[in-house]
Amino acid sequence: MTPAWQSQSGFSLLEALVATTITVAVTAGVFAVVGSSQGIADTQPEFADMQQRLRVGVDVLRHDLLMAGAGAYAGTGSGSLVARFAPVLPFRRGASAAYDDGAGVFNASAVTIVYVPSTASQTTLRLALTDPSRAELDPGPGCPEGDAVCGFRPGAAAAVYDGTGAFDVFAVTSVDPVGALGLQSMQRGGAVKPYAAGSKIVEVVRHSYFLDVVGRQLMRYDGLASANVVLENVVSLDFEYFGEPAPPAFSHPGVDRSVTYGPAPPVPDVSQAPWPPGENCAWQMAGGEQVPRLASLGSPGEGLVRLTAAQLTDGPWCPDAASDNRYDADLLRIRTVRTIIRLQTGNALLRASLSSGRGALFANPGTATNASRTVPDQSIRFDVTPRNMNLGR
Repeated sequence: MTPAWQSQSGFSLLEALVATTITVAVTAGVFAVVGSSQGIADTQPEFADMQQRLRVGVDVLRHDLLMAGAGAYAGTGSGSLVARFAPVLPFRRGASAAYDDGAGVFNASAVTIVYVPSTASQTTLRLALTDPSRAELDPGPGCPEGDAVCGFRPGAAAAVYDGTGAFDVFAVTSVDPVGALGLQSMQRGGAVKPYAAGSKIVEVVRHSYFLDVVGRQLMRYDGLASANVVLENVVSLDFEYFGEPAPPAFSHPGVDRSVTYGPAPPVPDVSQAPWPPGENCAWQMAGGEQVPRLASLGSPGEGLVRLTAAQLTDGPWCPDAASDNRYDADLLRIRTVRTIIRLQTGNALLRASLSSGRGALFANPGTATNASRTVPDQSIRFDVTPRNMNLGR
């Protein structure tokens, strides 16, 4: 009889198969956990980066949009800019042909914002502005004492406007102790309107935001030579505008000539060229009465209405149709701006390929085939209601 310790018996075939199956299952589980962990390690930093970039984009645009229309607060001609001209424009403006859309157009992926920052540089013209390279100032209330140029310094942007719906923006190139500014127009190829003595001149911020489609970048343009990158890997940018449905009206009929928004018309027997007496871009004479030139876009008391590209490019034009710095008078209605931004990861290895069946989640598909190793595009939509353009609501 063979001793037990000398037994040659082993695992049966069934036992070996069971043991192998268990080993394979455990190993597969280990690899699945490791693969999942590796996928998380690859994608989570990208998710966090996209969230941070979205926050940056929202913060930058929201700040300027909230400030849109903030006007002078010292001297004559003070108050919200929307009572003087349109401070939000659906196109780019500036001295560079590369970043200027021209006047009176609609660019869904661009917006220009104008506002007066906290500044003492708010005064009027001492002499008529007929030479766009030089402005003679008349220091008024609020100007720093003993400062003949009212706080203006080279490098600042200055807007001149006169209450007719016209405005022009300049870069201050020099200051003269006698009270004059050297100016450079921040408008490509357009003739600057002559402004009469007494017209308002203030320091402003004018920013144009737009999408560089080729570089996939959100850009900010200040109106001179070049634009700066705000965000990378932006695949779409859209702006929508919501406005006051009612046309402008006299705020206190029979008491004064203030209006709810836009430039007030001259008295009926006074002309503002090229308009007939009593008229301007927002008002006309009918039956001997001054009535708004803008149409009603809704019932009284109705909420804001979305302004279409057609409505914002068909006139009437302010200050007039011949101006090189014209804009549609319906832009004076704007009360809310909606912004939609879509971003992508810059790593093509984390964007799904078309063959993966997940390409719809990516504006620009990449090479990834494993869903756990992809970072879909992210988008955000937000509305901003500029407080200085809603004072009458």
